[in-house]
Amino acid sequence: MGVKIATKRRIERPHVSDVHAWIPGRPRRTPGGDGPTRRRTAGFRRFPGRLPGVNERIRARGHENVSAAHASTFEVTTDDYLTPAGDCILAIEADRAPADFDPAFVDACRDADASLTATIRAGGHEAVVEGRGHPDLSFASDRSAVCRTSKYVDDRTVMVGADAAAADLDRDLVSALAGGADVVFELAVES
Repeated sequence: MGVKIATKRRIERPHVSDVHAWIPGRPRRTPGGDGPTRRRTAGFRRFPGRLPGVNERIRARGHENVSAAHASTFEVTTDDYLTPAGDCILAIEADRAPADFDPAFVDACRDADASLTATIRAGGHEAVVEGRGHPDLSFASDRSAVCRTSKYVDDRTVMVGADAAAADLDRDLVSALAGGADVVFELAVES
C-alpha cells in the first residue's frame, strides 16, 4: 500500500483591480482595470419614492459673514467671497452650480407635482428643507442655487415653496457655517 501525502492547494484569488466591486465615494475604474478612472457620484441614501441617480450634491464651505438672516430664501454660491449684505447665502466656493446638474434631475424637478428635499450638512449639524418643483425651473445659473419659500422663479431657483428659509435654520448649524465649516448641500427629488 502506498502512502498518500496531503498537499496544500493554492487558492487563486483575483487581483483587486479585477474585482468589479465599488466602494461609494471612491473612483471607479473603467472595465479592464488599467484604463482612466472615471469619477462617479458617491452613493446617496436611498429614499422610497425618490428617483435613483437623479439626486444632486454640491460641496462648498462656510464663511465668517454667514448670518442666515433672510426670511424667504437660502443660497449656495460658487463665488469665493461673501459680504455682510448676503444674508441668504449659506456657503461659498460651491464645486457645482445648477447648470451642471443632470438633465434627468432637471426634468424631474420641472414637474409641478415634484417634491424636493434640500439637506444642508456642516460641522456635524444638518437641516432638511422640503419644497416643490416648478415647470419654469431652468437650472441655467452657473453661479448659485437658490431655494425659495415663494413661487418666484429665475435662472438661479432650484426649489419653490420651501418650508424654511435661511432665518429658520438651526443656529448651531449657522454657527458652523460662520466658522467656515465644509458644507454638503444635497437636493433630492421625488415625483
